[in-house]
Amino acid sequence: MSQGAIRPETARDREERRVLEADLAVSPLTGKPLEQRLRNFRPGADSAIRALGGPTLWMRRLRTIENELERHEAELGELWLALAEEANDAEEFAHQWLETARGRSFAEVNELIHRHNRNFPAEARLPMDPRTRDFVKINGRSYERKPLDEQWILERWPADLRAARRAA
Repeated sequence: MSQGAIRPETARDREERRVLEADLAVSPLTGKPLEQRLRNFRPGADSAIRALGGPTLWMRRLRTIENELERHEAELGELWLALAEEANDAEEFAHQWLETARGRSFAEVNELIHRHNRNFPAEARLPMDPRTRDFVKINGRSYERKPLDEQWILERWPADLRAARRAA
């Protein structure tokens, strides 16, 4: 807001007022009180100091988990398509793909996921939900990540030769 003398109305001011009045004419909230949004947030000195250190441990760990997921997805997707090209029949493909899925090691990324599930609430200062007596959901989902296993592979790349050849 400016202080002092009122400036004369310009063509731009008139146009902005006209657009606003047109929007208000069709708004379902016209004439109703707006819900008050209470804010109980004030950045403290500790959060400013923490921000100087760059991404926190849980942020770096989540990034590593995401990178590992992308790497596994790329490798397994290529392997699935290559196996489909080489397979002579559906039964051979299913057998080889199931053996590949069972033999895949996710030890490194699963250890990161385990550490994330155990430490994330404390590291991120996740608040508790008093109704559920659990940590609040983030964007409607639990913060916990599922470990990767054979089932994770088969949900994304089924042991179905026709599906693999269609995807190629």
